[in-house]
Amino acid sequence: MLWLFTDLLDRAFESWFVPLLGFFLLPWTTLAYALMWSSSDGVVGFEWFIVVLAFLFDLGAYAGGSRQRTAAR
Repeated sequence: MLWLFTDLLDRAFESWFVPLLGFFLLPWTTLAYALMWSSSDGVVGFEWFIVVLAFLFDLGAYAGGSRQRTAAR
């Protein structure tokens, strides 16, 4: 929805390939980076903490999904 109805991702990323790849691989990280970029035309200082936190959420989602698939077997 964000990509279709706003130009937030266009401002944060130079090409369309990185946000598309980020949408499938690291969606929370991509979203956090775009939001932090729009707040100050760059990601600086504490904003990097938010991006890293989103990255940890993405890793947690992958780990939780893997653990759940293993437990189901």
